[in-house]
Amino acid sequence: MTLHHRIGLLSISLIAGAWLWLGSQSSVPPLGEPRSIRIKGVTLEAPPRPTPDSPLTEITQVNANWIAIIPFGFTRQESAQVQFNSDRQWWGERTAGVRETIVHAHNRNLKVMLKPQLWIRGMWTGDLEFKQEEQWQSWEQSYADFILTFARLADSLQVDLFCMGTEFRKAIAARPDFWITLISQIRQVYHGSITYAANWDDFDRVPFWDSLDLVGINAYFPLIRDENPSVDALIKAWKPYRKKINSWAAKTGKPVVFTEYGYLSVDGCAYNTWELEDRLPDCRSNELAQANAYEALYTVWSQEPYWQGGFLWKWYPQINSHHRHLDKDYTPQGKIAQNVITRWYQP
Repeated sequence: MTLHHRIGLLSISLIAGAWLWLGSQSSVPPLGEPRSIRIKGVTLEAPPRPTPDSPLTEITQVNANWIAIIPFGFTRQESAQVQFNSDRQWWGERTAGVRETIVHAHNRNLKVMLKPQLWIRGMWTGDLEFKQEEQWQSWEQSYADFILTFARLADSLQVDLFCMGTEFRKAIAARPDFWITLISQIRQVYHGSITYAANWDDFDRVPFWDSLDLVGINAYFPLIRDENPSVDALIKAWKPYRKKINSWAAKTGKPVVFTEYGYLSVDGCAYNTWELEDRLPDCRSNELAQANAYEALYTVWSQEPYWQGGFLWKWYPQINSHHRHLDKDYTPQGKIAQNVITRWYQP
């Protein structure tokens, strides 16, 4: 995702029920009746400046009951440092703005996932790595400071869910002990539930799920190449991923949350969305394809007892001139998909 475009504790009985159900399945079961989604989440883009809580009013009007708030940190591979809470950042990414947004959300009876996230210029986060041990240690200390700053803030405001990292494929493979230690450090200052946002293609290679409360997946699974796929075709395309996640949920015994999910409103939006981002100006707008993709996702995943829901990507607090290609963007605001979301998010 580009920078500005890019649970409470679960009951023991729910988790145990999901585990028992999963343990009895030898194959992917047929689709049945949908269940109510627990986490009806929206990722809120950080407001550039202080804003009234009207964006949260709009979010509640689509029946959302959670929001994800993302304070960004910035790093360059050559510097091995994480910069954050800078005056050059948008208000909603700095600690004061994050705090105020959380308070506004709680006043609207919205639960919050706080998801500090790293932005690396010219590089996907999953490719971050260093050649020298001292570089790794410098970056790890700086990243821990970034994460623990917001973990303390989350605890002070009784935030319901904290996400301690996003899509660190190579860094996790190279330095698993750092992440396990970091989770322990977070638990010393934050007393809510913790997750990690794994990329869709490596959630089964994360070595520390046992130390977390939920399995988090950024669910940009490539489903089907069709420019305008039907809901039925999309449901069928989900089958192999559903089978894999079913198996993984049974193995871990953990509930699953989609820490990010969403679709551009363009032709072919349900396949390799990261490639579409690179050529978005040349893509043809297609609201129906986006709406169908949402419909299929909810139809499939609402039936899995371990699936808690997730956070759609994303919602703009102020749509204005700095947002380009809104007719093709991920946001469902004012599009056919908004009606789909509102219907599925209803109590």
